[in-house]
Amino acid sequence: MSIHFRRAGSGEPLVLIHGIGHRHQAWEPVFDRLTAHHEVIALDLPGFGNSPVPDTGMPADMAATVAAMLPVLTEWGLERPHVAGYSLGGAIGLELAATGAVASATAFSPAGFFTPAERRRALAILRMLRANSRLPTPIMRVALRSAYLRALCFAPLMARPTLLDVDRAVGDALALRRAVGFNAVARASRDYRFDCLRLAAAAVPVTIGWGDHDRIFAVHQAERARAGLPAARVVTLAGCGHVPMSDDPDLVAALILETTGAVPRAPGPDPSVAA
Repeated sequence: MSIHFRRAGSGEPLVLIHGIGHRHQAWEPVFDRLTAHHEVIALDLPGFGNSPVPDTGMPADMAATVAAMLPVLTEWGLERPHVAGYSLGGAIGLELAATGAVASATAFSPAGFFTPAERRRALAILRMLRANSRLPTPIMRVALRSAYLRALCFAPLMARPTLLDVDRAVGDALALRRAVGFNAVARASRDYRFDCLRLAAAAVPVTIGWGDHDRIFAVHQAERARAGLPAARVVTLAGCGHVPMSDDPDLVAALILETTGAVPRAPGPDPSVAA
């Protein structure tokens, strides 16, 4: 399986996994913060970004996705790396942790804690964004130069979309348009639920962060994660949306680095943990 990735830094390896319809550049706001402590590998999932659909087709479900990822990690020479992901990538990270294949997992708004209705609503929003991305590219570039239109287009994904610059906005829109794996992943999510019991048995450090302005997977889903994973650290990210790296890169990087053990966790309770 051919996977496109960006690799930099030194230290214990840390793999970064993006969400459905996105690309590895989603991690750019925190990438340099993380490479100061880790060898960081930010990848494009199969069928997204610059990674092609595998010759055998897209994985049929989450189990097949995880099974396909394991030999890739081995090929890259990674033995039990740390992993961080959001949305689809967050779920993949938790699934890898459940297999014991990673040293720690940090998941932001992970898939798999939704109800069927919540999953359908999330996909409807993402499909609407994908339809909007099919505007002629020159028109889209002109439109996204407007801070107001950038905010309008990316508000479902970010709490502070005005922080997104024009080049990244256009690149993200084009990545969503060209995401040939989108429909296959959407279909595969139909019966997906995260099995908390499998992760509880793995006994690896896990942090789950959930933006309190998440419009894709609403923050109340964090309560299901908290109930199902009592040993995990579950944190509400104040002022953040579904893709929190753009909203608060310092907070996101800190949570990842505290989970990997690269930096000490601040003493006392998390100020942003929901009561």
